[in-house]
Amino acid sequence: MQGGEPALDERGLPAGYPWRADWEVTPREVRAMRKAGEDFLLLDVREPGEVAAAAVEGAEVLPMGQVPSRVEDLRGDADRPVVVMCHHGVRSLRVAAFLRQMGFADVRSMAGGIELWSRDIDASVPRY
Repeated sequence: MQGGEPALDERGLPAGYPWRADWEVTPREVRAMRKAGEDFLLLDVREPGEVAAAAVEGAEVLPMGQVPSRVEDLRGDADRPVVVMCHHGVRSLRVAAFLRQMGFADVRSMAGGIELWSRDIDASVPRY
């Protein structure tokens, strides 16, 4: 725990986190999906400089600002689960909502973003 951060609950979320079960998955759930070999797209919508600072291996990078103009490039993934991630989970929720509006059936945001991934799953991923 850094600088008086709240403890994590049984799901790996900070105490008091406003969990949205139908919109989010936890980093622990994403790790479990990967370990189980599930076929899903992990879409990182952070900017290139952020990805250079810290990344989750295997994530496809598409900055949030480019998603609307490149949504057709993602159509091949429309029938499989999509997990969107960003730094803390705000941008990824917006992108998840947009992709749902565009007809993607199973899209969720990774709660807490790469920050929580680093804190709870892989401490070798730098925090910024």
